[in-house]
Amino acid sequence: MTDLERRQRRAALLPVLALTAASILWASAFIAFKLAFQAYDPMFVLFARMLVACLCFLPLAARFRNQVYLPGDWKPILLMSLFEPCLYFLFETAAIKNTEAAQAGMIVAMLPLLVAIGAHFFLKEKVTPRTWTGFALAVGGAAMLSLQSSATENAPHPALGNFLEFLAMCCAMGYTILLKKLSARYSPLFLTASQALIGCLFFLPLMFLPGQRLPTEFVLIPALSVIYLGAAITLGAYGLYSYGVSKIPANQASAFINLIPVATVLMARFALGEVFGLGQYLASALVLVGVVVSQDKKGRQAEAEAAA
Repeated sequence: MTDLERRQRRAALLPVLALTAASILWASAFIAFKLAFQAYDPMFVLFARMLVACLCFLPLAARFRNQVYLPGDWKPILLMSLFEPCLYFLFETAAIKNTEAAQAGMIVAMLPLLVAIGAHFFLKEKVTPRTWTGFALAVGGAAMLSLQSSATENAPHPALGNFLEFLAMCCAMGYTILLKKLSARYSPLFLTASQALIGCLFFLPLMFLPGQRLPTEFVLIPALSVIYLGAAITLGAYGLYSYGVSKIPANQASAFINLIPVATVLMARFALGEVFGLGQYLASALVLVGVVVSQDKKGRQAEAEAAA
């Protein structure tokens, strides 16, 4: 193998590793949220998470001075950040308060399908009948998962929580499509820093809404969970995902999201003691079958050849 081939293989491997690491980090976020909510109210957790991320970006601020800004791009950047982290975190936070971390993680498996559907309507990309079939199976599996769930102390309204997680995935779809467009002009670090800053400003006033309490004490595990969410997830996972999306097609990058439900189920089992029943495992399997069925590689290859 020549040096050029080694460099090409290494260059092709880096986005894969980045997307894999981002997916595992995102899976751990469900666990961290559950732990943080044991002591702190949701809006404080979200604001503190964004603030930690902004503080992490301060040493890198000098790098952004060389970033060339194109007039008018504030609109897609603002819309991207509104989708995620702003609306996405609002929906996901409400979801985690109402359902189990493992169930929320299973709903995340639908994101690649939602990206394909969104690309069909907004980017005019073709969606094959096989993809539509997979989407229907995954939605059916998610519905079954909710119906099979029963209320517990940590998951008082699982059906509502799963639906809210689905809405979060719709926001993630819009974020992914906009991110793919913007990553052609801006660095992953700049886009991630923009998200953190806009998210910090967005969640700041929400801490003072009626029913929200500011923290009055330092509780070690929940506090460390908030720091982890800001540094490892907001900075690390989003930075890694932005890098991966900038290097490979969006539909390929979103496929790595399928790692999240598997990792979340395992983490929730060992960290939170959550256990699925037989019906929930079958429903989860249906979600994953729908995702697999939707991956119409032959259809994409034929479309690419026709375009060429």
